Amino acid sequence: MSASFDPDDTCQGLLGFIDDSPSPFHAVANAAAYLGEAGFTTVDESSAWPSGPGRYLLTRAGALVAWIEPEGAAAHTPFRVVGAHTDSPNLRVKPNPEVSRAGFAQVAVEPYGGLLRNSWLDRDLSLSGRVVVRERGDGPGGTRTHLFHDRDPILRVAQLAVHLDRGVNDTGLVLNKQQHLVPIWGIGDAMDDGGFVTYLAQQVAVDPGDVLAWDAMTHDTQPCARIGRAGEFVAAPRLDNLASSYAAVRALAHVAGPAAYRPVVALFDHEEVGSSSERGAGSPLLEAALERIVRAAGGGRDDYWRSLAGSVIASADMAHGVHPNYAELGEPGHPVILNGGPVLKVHTELRYATDGVGAAAVRLACEQAEVPLQTFVIRSDLPCGSTIGPITAARLGVTTVDLGCAMLSMHSARELAGAADPAMYAATLAAFLAPA
Repeated sequence: MSASFDPDDTCQGLLGFIDDSPSPFHAVANAAAYLGEAGFTTVDESSAWPSGPGRYLLTRAGALVAWIEPEGAAAHTPFRVVGAHTDSPNLRVKPNPEVSRAGFAQVAVEPYGGLLRNSWLDRDLSLSGRVVVRERGDGPGGTRTHLFHDRDPILRVAQLAVHLDRGVNDTGLVLNKQQHLVPIWGIGDAMDDGGFVTYLAQQVAVDPGDVLAWDAMTHDTQPCARIGRAGEFVAAPRLDNLASSYAAVRALAHVAGPAAYRPVVALFDHEEVGSSSERGAGSPLLEAALERIVRAAGGGRDDYWRSLAGSVIASADMAHGVHPNYAELGEPGHPVILNGGPVLKVHTELRYATDGVGAAAVRLACEQAEVPLQTFVIRSDLPCGSTIGPITAARLGVTTVDLGCAMLSMHSARELAGAADPAMYAATLAAFLAPA
């Protein structure tokens, strides 16, 4: 495996990336900064597309597309694309957030994505996201967007004491999304000290009257950690799917030299809620970027379709490892273990996009990277989740394969993965982007 993907260095890089990326907006900002240090130039979507060899990226709120235009690339040179997503299940703040109940000030939230509700109880939470503010100036009214990341623990969803819920350990915990997940953030009335808008204004250093709107969400303030008797695991929030986003970005940054393909990374938002947005995998974001790359190289529509015909896309999303306490829920012929290498994901009814051609491309990438490959198949009597893979394959008509990295506790507020896997994952994606 390449020295660019040292296991300890890659693992620590991932943990730092997650700690600094509590929202999709921060994940994109940090990914762009990482790529900027690797020589990538930011492109404005509303401007003319760059032509000629180089490293480029564009951002759209919680989404990013980055690519390398190799020396000597023809207009119809095909693409190798790694797609991932930047969003994770959490609790998101409602438009009218102030709640006052039983002498407590609370913040109204609603679940985003398929979160494990109980995992958000009794954790020291805070807020992050973006605030849209009035842009004051001499010209017509406008807006500006500010990111904010409050690292202080200011919220808590307190669980009901066992003395008031005597059957909880026998019948299970039942949480109503509307009633039981509202975090406490103070004593008294929710409008004391100016309410939520005043809090946001303080976070981004503007006047409360200039706060127009926000996209705010909760995050656990506990930092990521290496755990286990030999430090063989990582415990962290948002491993699904920032582990894939980081691996993809790190892989692209280390692609070097001439290539038979144009390497591309696409990080989408809103995968956890269906991908149907202007920055989700169901949008024309990637499609438009790829066509503009071809046209900037002097090609036309036919060259674009020629390039797609030879392209392959890897949908990078996390995979379920076998849980030792629930081993019977794993497919017995396809065990997936933590620190066992990347995971090829296959589903006969196309909840994953993998076919034989795509699977072969991943297997060759693992051989090139000198890492092992595992295969995940869901039990035939269990429903299977999905990814951006089938959406992207149908949108572009390109061979697409699903792969990931093994983990436990998927969609928990704090998840678990192997500490050796991030490096093997990134090395495999680098080999996929630039096959030898």
